[in-house]
Amino acid sequence: MTAATSPSVETPSGKDETYENFPVGSWLLPRKLRPHIAMFYAFARAIDDIADNPGLPADEKVARLDGFEDAVLGRGHENPAFGKAHAMRKSLAETGIAPRHCLDLLAAFKQDATKSRYRDWDDLLGYCVLSAAPVGRYLLDLHGGSRDGYGPSDALCMALQVINHVQDCQDDYRSLDRVYLPMEWMQQAGAAVEELDAAAASPAMRRVLDRTLQATQTLMNEARALPGGLRSRRLSMESAFIINIADALISLLGRRDPLSRRVELSKAGFVLGGLKGVLSVLF
Repeated sequence: MTAATSPSVETPSGKDETYENFPVGSWLLPRKLRPHIAMFYAFARAIDDIADNPGLPADEKVARLDGFEDAVLGRGHENPAFGKAHAMRKSLAETGIAPRHCLDLLAAFKQDATKSRYRDWDDLLGYCVLSAAPVGRYLLDLHGGSRDGYGPSDALCMALQVINHVQDCQDDYRSLDRVYLPMEWMQQAGAAVEELDAAAASPAMRRVLDRTLQATQTLMNEARALPGGLRSRRLSMESAFIINIADALISLLGRRDPLSRRVELSKAGFVLGGLKGVLSVLF
């Protein structure tokens, strides 16, 4: 059954907002914009789940993602199999936002279907520009933009993406044979990708993880300008919340082993860390 005729092309993973490292459409953001943010997240989650489904061959993933692209651009008949894309198209029309951010996400997830290794840090960031930066860019466009352009937002979103890669490095390798850690750094450290299947990180793999976290910290240094440049005070509070969460996760991943268990903040750590960011904007 092809994507064009299937009554349902989605493959829900069960992941939702509670799985993410950041709040999705939280109470900090304007009430009237939250339904649009929820729709964007639902669209992104649906296409991400297709790309990450280990039971689908690569060509089928790409075919389904092509169907989402056609739907979000309004090409062809309104196939109910791509309902989230049709709803996203209507949301974009209502808010006056161009579909480029949705198209970039689709390009990233098509890449996920066919590419499983990243040569170096720049190669990985090239992927993150498509897979993560569009989320922040969409939110900036929805909230009136930033005096600093997309730069600090891109840096924060890419940092969050790499943090997630480090958190899930073992699961990505085991379930999808996908490795986002730069191959160049693996080779320089003397680490083999097969070590990602181990119960604990070897000294060589720990060096790769630490180097990746250090590079992510450099992104965070650029991201810190984000709250001060935003035109929306509510989005400024949300971004400060997320920056504090990202800092806490980088610190935690530096102390704990993501191969032993998934490293994530406790609910209390998430809330308290985020509120500290909100207060930094308010006062």
